[in-house]
Amino acid sequence: MTRTPPALHGPEFEADPHPAYRWLREHEPVHRVDLPGGAWAWLVTRYGDARAVLADPNMLKDPARGNETWYRAGLGLPFDHRPSLVRSMVNVDAPDHTRLRKVTAGAFTPRRVRALQASAERITGELLDALRTARSPDLVRDLAYPLPIAIICDILGVPEDDRPEFHRQAAVIDSASFDEVEAIAGATNWFDSYLGGLVDARLAEPSDDLLGDLVEAHRAGELSRDEVTSTAFLLLVAGHETTVALIGNMLLTLLRNPREMARLRGDHGLVGAAIEESLRLESPLQNATWRFPAEPATVGGVRLEAGEPVLVSLLAAGRDPEQYEDPDVFDPGRGASHLSFGHGAHFCVGAQLARVEARVAVTAVLDRLPGLRLAVDESELRWWPSMIMHGLFALPVDFDRRVS
Repeated sequence: MTRTPPALHGPEFEADPHPAYRWLREHEPVHRVDLPGGAWAWLVTRYGDARAVLADPNMLKDPARGNETWYRAGLGLPFDHRPSLVRSMVNVDAPDHTRLRKVTAGAFTPRRVRALQASAERITGELLDALRTARSPDLVRDLAYPLPIAIICDILGVPEDDRPEFHRQAAVIDSASFDEVEAIAGATNWFDSYLGGLVDARLAEPSDDLLGDLVEAHRAGELSRDEVTSTAFLLLVAGHETTVALIGNMLLTLLRNPREMARLRGDHGLVGAAIEESLRLESPLQNATWRFPAEPATVGGVRLEAGEPVLVSLLAAGRDPEQYEDPDVFDPGRGASHLSFGHGAHFCVGAQLARVEARVAVTAVLDRLPGLRLAVDESELRWWPSMIMHGLFALPVDFDRRVS
């Protein structure tokens, strides 16, 4: 009997990818998936295999290690013609990765994250003030999206007047599918020009923000100019989109589980554990970014040749029944670990900041929006068509407005 793999794209999959990933875990845990432009990749779906691949130094991040079929397809935008945006730590291996991570990690020390929490609380309060008077409140548009952008723009020193256009361009990259090549190219071209201008400004006049720190590292010979702009691009775009999806997915999970939402309202000390469980259940990062075997390797019984692209499905791994009991159940008390921020050398450098922002946002929503409920049928919610990210375009809600 022939087994037909499920579709891994389209509105039905985007709305609920979990049945498809369940099928793959059971029947083809390392699955060859076709991509635009004639490219294809191996998709790893079981927790054990996923964790092993993420930690394997043989699985390289440098896109130059990809095979010719993958590279010709142009899926690595902006790898093809914008080196100023791709020389970040997410696309390099040791020792360059170690060097870049050390410079960037200074922005996310516990002391700096605590200071950023105060900013997150202030910004969240202002956003919820506006949301409470909105005619059609939307927890993604009015909270999950603007909060992380404001924080990362503060970290890097993006001028207030530039933020609306940054917001618009970042939205293209966040939620575009792989076949929207022209839109992605236009947005990355804008960032190429814009970030270059910010670096020029810091070279002319030093600043005390993170971009200023990166430029000073460039002056000292520790970073190339392309590494400065690429790191800024990584933080501005990839650094905030995970938090947008994390907050949106977490709030939807609570709306789906009103008893747990009531528990968290009564005890804010439970919010942290609930966020970790939401990360496992609805990972904001659907698939970890590209990896390429340096030499032939075997994963889940499948032979992978050198240079063949590999995607690790964090969303699928988070519901592997071999790792988690009742994996489809939202249970903040399980205290389980997850892979949603990665694993190994490339573990997300901004994970703690993302957690802080999510905790601040969720706690404020629980406090200030009594009777919170969806304003539309859940079937009307639209999810990003991205193969990398897993997040909502919008989360329309209503609440008991008569209660202060």
